[in-house]
Amino acid sequence: MEKLGRKIVKLRIPIFIISILLLIPATIGYINTRVNYDILSYLPDDIETIKGQDILVNEFGTGAYSMFICEGMENKDVAALKQKIEDVEHVSKVVWYDSLMDISVPMEMLPEEVRTAFNSDDSTMMFIIFDTTTSADETMEAIGDIRHIAGKQCFLSGMSAVVTDTKNLAESEITIYVVIAVILSSIVLALTMETYLIPVFFLLSIGMAILYNMGTNILTGEISYITEALCAVLQLGVTMDYSIFLWHSYQEKKGIYGNDHKEAMAQAIAATIKSVVGSSITTIAGFVALCFMSFTLGLDLGIVMTKGVVFGVLCCVTVLPSMIMIFDKALEKTAHRQLIPDFPKVSEFIVKHHVLFAVVFVFLFVPFAYFQANTPVYYNLDATLPKDLESIQANTKLQEEYHMGAAHMILVDKEITDKEKYKMISEMEQVEGVKQVLGLETVIGPAMSRSMIPEDIQEVLESENYELMLIMNEYPVASDEVNHQIDELNTVLKKYNPNGMLVGEAPCTKDLIEITDHDFKVVSAVSILAVFFIILFVFKSISLPVILVLVIEGAIFINMGIPYLTGTELPFIASIVIGTIQLGATVDYAILITSRYEKERGSGKSKGEAIRIAHQTSIRPVMVSAFSFFAATFGVGVYSKIDMISSLCLLMARGALISMCAVLLFLPAMYWLFDGLICKTSKNFKQKKQEVKSL
Repeated sequence: MEKLGRKIVKLRIPIFIISILLLIPATIGYINTRVNYDILSYLPDDIETIKGQDILVNEFGTGAYSMFICEGMENKDVAALKQKIEDVEHVSKVVWYDSLMDISVPMEMLPEEVRTAFNSDDSTMMFIIFDTTTSADETMEAIGDIRHIAGKQCFLSGMSAVVTDTKNLAESEITIYVVIAVILSSIVLALTMETYLIPVFFLLSIGMAILYNMGTNILTGEISYITEALCAVLQLGVTMDYSIFLWHSYQEKKGIYGNDHKEAMAQAIAATIKSVVGSSITTIAGFVALCFMSFTLGLDLGIVMTKGVVFGVLCCVTVLPSMIMIFDKALEKTAHRQLIPDFPKVSEFIVKHHVLFAVVFVFLFVPFAYFQANTPVYYNLDATLPKDLESIQANTKLQEEYHMGAAHMILVDKEITDKEKYKMISEMEQVEGVKQVLGLETVIGPAMSRSMIPEDIQEVLESENYELMLIMNEYPVASDEVNHQIDELNTVLKKYNPNGMLVGEAPCTKDLIEITDHDFKVVSAVSILAVFFIILFVFKSISLPVILVLVIEGAIFINMGIPYLTGTELPFIASIVIGTIQLGATVDYAILITSRYEKERGSGKSKGEAIRIAHQTSIRPVMVSAFSFFAATFGVGVYSKIDMISSLCLLMARGALISMCAVLLFLPAMYWLFDGLICKTSKNFKQKKQEVKSL
């Protein structure tokens, strides 16, 4: 490693120049990577609801639709507006009153089910169908064009409108996320580092790693907006440790090698590679665990963050040393005294009162294990967005004036007889919460011929192999009521048509609930096992992996249990990913202090002395690391108007501080209580003879 370190120091200028030049393709890759704003698109392709969505696209030429409410408008003005909307690119069809009959004909001539479904007091509703999918760029552009055409008394609802607003809001915030994270991290680093200039190089090096990471996302084609929003902030938080370790190692080596700064840096690089590679593996393990999710948003985030950690390590041992060596004199000129003390008396207090801290840990662990398991979670994607967004206002208007939640769609085989379809519709309309079932049979009625149906309506509701029906539903998406309703509707549907499919936002969300519940168990198990075996390999110990994972899991329980006590609902994705992120990102704190405990115990020091030294030497780097992670995420959590991003960032920020406290307060108590077991089950630990006798 020393040879590699010397090579890096020797080639510092070429490395720095190449690192700058690589920013060009990285920037191009970043700009050209598509961002996906539709969370439901990450559901598995083999489930029925997604297969149904594919049929809608392939056979009906649509994967997206919206309800469009017009208030206080004359029928002739609505008809004129409808014509303008039909001219918008990628709008396939617009279904309204005049799609069935001339507006001069009284609306009372329409079947009651149709009339009441599309009209309410002083408003009327159109059904807009797009020829592209829910989250396609073309659909979002069409949504923008429709809003430009419409007046203030018009409201465009539906998933595509929500996705469009999510996109606009996320794009307006994402740059500010980075600015906030950089400013707050800079403040923490300025207070904890010994020179005012080094935080600049830390952030430049990490910034390059982030851009390299984001640029390589073009290889996968697209990333989710959640990943894009979190990636920079999360990568900054989890890789800052590596830069801090390199700098401290360099300062230590300068004390040994004096004015030979090149050799000092070469040795520091060698030491950093050994420590950081081992440390980064646990972080990577946490992110890799996300890749085992059936809900592939986890795969998306897992791959990007795994790359991010790798790029972070590479930049830490190449780009950062190069910048430090180039600007070494400037760094020395901006040096200042250490502002944060080493807290020597704190370590003595914690070790002395180990029994108290062990009892506190047990009393916190048990109830918070229950609290975190019962923390309320929501799956309604609308709830993650501000209430003043146009799409959210439109969805609220739809519920208030038309008593409608998200509409369901039914795909029925065409060979099913009209008689069976009438029976099926009749039974479905008896299901609680169903307002109407609209289809060809509803439009024409039993006494009318199909030849009387306008061609536009037939194209909307009928394909070569399927007939499409629309279910008007009263219940909101992701509610217990709508999920029970979907089960009942599927029972009726399968009775008459075993191959029939119930699709739409609510059925997709129900699948999301079931799939992510399974994913939570899988991800938790994979991350714990991965970290367990990594610690086992690093320390060659059977007992230490159990102790370290137990302490960090206790911190996770506390973090995820707090919302239960405060009555706060979390977005579903938080309950899945936070545990594994917190475990992977903060178990390094425990590994750091354990490494020093192993060293001191292995050299023959007594139990108490080894624990005290390990704690005292680790307290400052653990605090710096935790506060850096906190700074990178907390500000974003407070600022973001998207609750999914805000909740994730606040949980990560709080989790870093809780893990810090758990490691510094509870882990020494575990060492003390289980020291005998640790020494017997670990390769590099030794007990003094008098200690063995006392046992």
